[in-house]
Amino acid sequence: MTASPRWFEHDAWLIFAALVQIGLAGAVTVHALLTKRDVASAFAWIGLAWLSPFAGAAIYLMFGINRVVRRARRLGRRRGGRPGAAAEPSALGHLEPLCAAGGRITGRPVLPGNEVEMLAHAAVAYPRMLAAIGTAQTSIALSSYIFRGDAVGRTFVHALAAAHRRGVAVRVLVDGMGGGWLRAPAYRRLRRHGVPVARFLHTWLPWRMPLLNLRSHKKLLLVDGTLGFTGGLNIGVENLRDEAASDAVRDTHFAVRGPVVGQMMADFAEDWAFTTGEALAGPVWFPRRLVAGEATARVVTSGPDAELERIRTVMLSALATARASVRLATPYFVPDELLVSALALAALRGVAVDIVLPGRSDHFLLDWSARASLRPVLEAGCRVWLGGPPFDHSKLMIVDGAWSLIGSANWDMRSLRLNFELDLEVYDRELAATLDGHLDIAHARRLTLREMERRRLPVALRDAAARLLMPYL
Repeated sequence: MTASPRWFEHDAWLIFAALVQIGLAGAVTVHALLTKRDVASAFAWIGLAWLSPFAGAAIYLMFGINRVVRRARRLGRRRGGRPGAAAEPSALGHLEPLCAAGGRITGRPVLPGNEVEMLAHAAVAYPRMLAAIGTAQTSIALSSYIFRGDAVGRTFVHALAAAHRRGVAVRVLVDGMGGGWLRAPAYRRLRRHGVPVARFLHTWLPWRMPLLNLRSHKKLLLVDGTLGFTGGLNIGVENLRDEAASDAVRDTHFAVRGPVVGQMMADFAEDWAFTTGEALAGPVWFPRRLVAGEATARVVTSGPDAELERIRTVMLSALATARASVRLATPYFVPDELLVSALALAALRGVAVDIVLPGRSDHFLLDWSARASLRPVLEAGCRVWLGGPPFDHSKLMIVDGAWSLIGSANWDMRSLRLNFELDLEVYDRELAATLDGHLDIAHARRLTLREMERRRLPVALRDAAARLLMPYL
């Protein structure tokens, strides 16, 4: 008895579908093996492609391929704007290896002659920033992750629009997600005023939606190419609320003068060209910068492109260099195993390691996941401190009272792998002492290993499960 044509066609389609699945899964396997540096990530993608026919390959096509790298290469992104002479490493003492490593990691020289001033909270920072915008003569470049349409946001919009009307070259870059994916009121108001503004990696196209998970978390304001502001401060009224308010946020920002502002401006120009295709060049954006202070500094950027994990690598280098003390504050603490191990090893070799975290942040999932990361560092002898309200959004790191890392990057997997971030490493004992005094350990509660061990099993499981979601929040 011969098989009917219908059965033959059915078998043929099954064979065809199986061959297509094998081809798709094989393509995912080859691509993941060649491009994924993380073994667990590569293994997970390959398993998904083989065990979820068609759907696994489709998900990998949408979320597993880094299209930012390819687009960056097409636009020819290149580092530039490095005015000034590099510092002499011999002046940095035992931090010379850290300085040398930073140069190789970032491709930028470390520059002397800068002034870096801490602005302890928004009530100090916002007036300084608005005054700088109000007196700008030639150019203003602003990049913000969050730019709200509230009273604070409207104040900045009006100041930027006024500068634009009086002939100052203004460019504003707002993250496509943090600035509001649907409404983006500040972006729309700036457009109505005719201010050149763009949204970083914003899209309405379904096949480009995965890029929404890649965000510019930078906070930069650059005025006349000579004065810069950076740190963790977004633009929103929550930063000015009374400390008793449940949604109040306390943050730290910095005013910067000197040659390193050129590196900050070069990074903004690069992001602007990446987003709009417009090149910012010439003395309007890159004037000659004079010595402004005693601090030696360098910009450190990272993102899911050619700069992958640069800030993380600088953090690791600093932890390996530390001899006496490491003190850090971060609103979210979900580092990878390598950073956890580096903190633990520093404590084990006798370095005093203090980690200052909010008692409660603005994301309960991040709070839960942070607890899952703390046990190894507590076991190694690191001291962990939980601050009281208001929620402190500051990102600070001080090593041996001489080196500081300030800027936008949190100690979590999103900041260090998915976000585009900008930090400054600063070699200056005066700034380090100021930051050290700002870490309010005296009013924080110390978290003990015993307290961690006494968590109930459901709570420990909840915390561990929450940590798995961190790259996607």
